[in-house]
Amino acid sequence: MCGIAGLLNLDLQPVDAGLLQRMNDIQIHRGPDAGDSYIAGPLGLAHRRLSIIDIASGQQPLVNVENNAVIVFNGEIYNFASLREELKGLGAGFRTHSDTEVILQAWKIWGKACVKRLRGMFAFAIWDKDNEQLFIARDRLGIKPLYYSLINGRQLAFASELKALQCLPRLDRQLDARAIADYFTFGYIPDPKSIFAGAHKLPPGHTLLLERGQTSPTIEQYWDASFADPFQVHDQQQLDEELIERLREAVGIRLVSEVPIGAFLSGGVDSSAVVALMAGLMEQPVNTCSIGFDVPSFNETEFARQVAERYQTNHQEHQVAVDDFGLLDTLSSLYDEPYADSSAIPTYRVCEQAKKRVTVCLSGDGGDELFAGYRRYRWHLLEERIRGLVPAAIRKPVFGLLGNYYPKLDRAPRYLRAKSTFQALQREALAAYLHTVSFTPESIFKQLFTPEFNRRLNGYRPLEVFEGYQQQFDGDDPLSLIQYLDMKTYLPGDILTKVDRASMAHSLEVRVPLLDHEFVGWANRIPAHLKLHRREGKHIFKRALEPHLPSNVLYRPKMGFGVPVARWMRGPLADTLRQRILRGHLQTLGIFNQKTLDRLADEHIHGTSDHSVTLWALLMFEASIRRSMTGDQVAAA
Repeated sequence: MCGIAGLLNLDLQPVDAGLLQRMNDIQIHRGPDAGDSYIAGPLGLAHRRLSIIDIASGQQPLVNVENNAVIVFNGEIYNFASLREELKGLGAGFRTHSDTEVILQAWKIWGKACVKRLRGMFAFAIWDKDNEQLFIARDRLGIKPLYYSLINGRQLAFASELKALQCLPRLDRQLDARAIADYFTFGYIPDPKSIFAGAHKLPPGHTLLLERGQTSPTIEQYWDASFADPFQVHDQQQLDEELIERLREAVGIRLVSEVPIGAFLSGGVDSSAVVALMAGLMEQPVNTCSIGFDVPSFNETEFARQVAERYQTNHQEHQVAVDDFGLLDTLSSLYDEPYADSSAIPTYRVCEQAKKRVTVCLSGDGGDELFAGYRRYRWHLLEERIRGLVPAAIRKPVFGLLGNYYPKLDRAPRYLRAKSTFQALQREALAAYLHTVSFTPESIFKQLFTPEFNRRLNGYRPLEVFEGYQQQFDGDDPLSLIQYLDMKTYLPGDILTKVDRASMAHSLEVRVPLLDHEFVGWANRIPAHLKLHRREGKHIFKRALEPHLPSNVLYRPKMGFGVPVARWMRGPLADTLRQRILRGHLQTLGIFNQKTLDRLADEHIHGTSDHSVTLWALLMFEASIRRSMTGDQVAAA
């Protein structure tokens, strides 16, 4: 796993070597083992290396045997050995045993179609000297990040992290108003936006090509998650067995490493499944790592311990205080732009502990999106059934009235907290799902921003993010649609971003077998009713795992990986909340309605309402923007 960066001056001026070096150095945490650069006139590529495969000869930037192409690469290609043999048969020459050189030679033989042959996680850039082309690609699911910026039509810059682009003196640092609206809706900024108007993320499954004479790049999609053509299931046991075999193969190809390897073991279904299959494939005991909390309601280590004992893993568990909120400013430096998932805190801690024993960890990320494990999926389908039974002419006014006047009972039993459900039922499906996942309730969102900032939005609605992806969806099932939406937004924007930054902060590589694109393509064809069966999410996944995992691991209530943010902000973080939200930097931006901020903080601290999610998003926004300031006033675009 590595960090990459690069510059291409379209005006043919020589690359500033010092600037490229600063971009590379600021990403040293991504690759502490080595760092180098390649400069040829207007083109410069830089690389930071975390050595995993071909430690002896896999240094980058890497030039091919013919000396007419050079690459920088972040990731792992799991089928590189078979591709190498195929390419050798087509006349390609190799001087290393690395997967990096396989990508480079695949480009020379197959051109931009090379990405369709790669199985793995990757972000890479190739400079083709003969054709004067810069080709950049990002993996299908967005496991590895890639930011880029076109500056004044004269320079294309790219990097693994936004902090490297912030080294550019001419980067447009105006805050993107639409990105801000998205952030307070989703809790992260979905692709292709970034917090800055002048920087963008290359979306997952896309390539970027800049050819001689072009002043802007061509961006194309080469892969998308498909839900078309579901299986006709005649033998459920056979399907269960095939699921395990396919996942076992996806796990197996991710065990190639020249450094110590292990796995995260939370005690949940997904990580436990990965550990169980690893144990059957490895000669040595699996190194497993768990994080426990000093409050039982947030602690899953008992279940992780059961799996570790069953498979005789080399298990270590570390207990941390549940009031571990001292990372607030650290997180803002890791994520570079506002990021509000508070589970980034325990994720950072588990990566910190894992790195003490291993350099590579397998994780169970992606299982909830793939097999419908989130509780919100169950509630959404229930709401969909009600929408189908009640005509819109009746549903909208009746449930709209109930949603407006039913009290917001944050501390009542769940069955009495119906306000959000009523509000969802008055909406159509897409808007209702956005309402379900939103960090900021619509009633607060409408009051959060100043009139001036709302004018800058010019009518933009974050719902447009979902609407755009709905047009690409090729299935016909309501559950598959929201799974697809999560695969395009929540998975890359939140889950994979969280794991990448937290792991790279400790120079730890994380591999995600459940997101192997071949496994994903197969799993997406499983009929939706086998994923969410009655009230049981991940039904087929759990059923297939019954021979491999204890029943109380498979069928216990989902806990998640959360922290008690609401309690923090009524106690030890209350003063920080007041200082940073009510009297701090946010007041100078002209974005937020100060009366609304005062009300949210006051109601939450005094316990009359729970605004913890929105307030945490505000705290992380303030910390991120304050850190990104470089002396020039940041203004909203």
